[in-house]
Amino acid sequence: MPDNVSFFKNRTDLGPGGGGGRPLGPAGAAVRPAWAIAVLASVLIFTTVVDVLGNSLVIISVFRNRKLRNAGNVFVVSLAFADLVVAFYPYPLVLYAIFHDGWSPGETQCKVSGFLMGLSVIGSIFNITGIAINRYCYICHSFSYDKLYSYRNTLMLVVLIWVLTIGAIVPNFFVGSLQYDPRVYSCTFVQTVSTSYTITVVVVHFFVPIAVVTFCYLRIWILVIQVRRKVKSEVRPRIKPSDLRNFITMFVVFVLFAICWAPLNFIGLAVAIDPDTVAPHIPKWLFVVSYFMAYFNSCLNAIIYGLLNQNFRKEYKRIVMSVWKPRLFFQETSRGGTEAMKSKPSPGLNNNDQVKGQTV
Repeated sequence: MPDNVSFFKNRTDLGPGGGGGRPLGPAGAAVRPAWAIAVLASVLIFTTVVDVLGNSLVIISVFRNRKLRNAGNVFVVSLAFADLVVAFYPYPLVLYAIFHDGWSPGETQCKVSGFLMGLSVIGSIFNITGIAINRYCYICHSFSYDKLYSYRNTLMLVVLIWVLTIGAIVPNFFVGSLQYDPRVYSCTFVQTVSTSYTITVVVVHFFVPIAVVTFCYLRIWILVIQVRRKVKSEVRPRIKPSDLRNFITMFVVFVLFAICWAPLNFIGLAVAIDPDTVAPHIPKWLFVVSYFMAYFNSCLNAIIYGLLNQNFRKEYKRIVMSVWKPRLFFQETSRGGTEAMKSKPSPGLNNNDQVKGQTV
């Protein structure tokens, strides 16, 4: 089975920035209609704007609001940062490639863009996994939660997530899988460079984290069902309604991530397993749609927090209103202080209800 198999016969596999300085575009490929270019550009522009505004609101909200400033939401801030990474560099370069029908910034910019793309997606799935484990410990093992997720331990876990994320991307430079793909106007992970490496990436970076997250949320759902049965039998429940709403918020974040990224990962896995048979039968439009679905996911989390979490929704409104009254912004931020996370009450103590109502 050859390691280098093109998805489509009309694709020209030139190196990033190759062609003697010419823009690297879909040479020999059919020209896309103007409406298709407009749709792709519009989706990416919308995604970039909402990504920057929404995730900035998430980060500012957590630092401003005492009710949101806790150990559990450190992972939420980390996830927001992962989503922001692509909005400030890779997405603008993709837009540039769309409008110029090719890649002209050069090979170095291509590698950096591809690296940041990987940093964002792997960082996102690892942070979503971290959030799921945090929610599982918080709800199912609340009495040991305080020791596991102290302020120091939480920061160390977030650092570990990003160290693992960077470590997961570095092998791409040795395999040579970060290249420009003219079908999606992006310098990204090329699935056909190495079949064995692609299978490893999809399994380790997508299916394994998804399995861990599914296990954690399944255990929480089982506990929720048990609590409902206890309520019917007039036994005091262990989960407040606010806990359930906050859990559902993060569960929706996970489901949307899986929906947006599953098509691309399934395509990559199928092609890597049998490139000669599968690759020629993958419609070009399906590949492009799967990629832009994945891109679109980076702007969804902030919207979900605003729709499903009352504390975030109120803080969004305060931040937006403070644009017209900057003094109010700094007064409220100063009043909030920086002590909330360090003095977080234990979920196993009497004030457990208060804390659980404050976490996403």
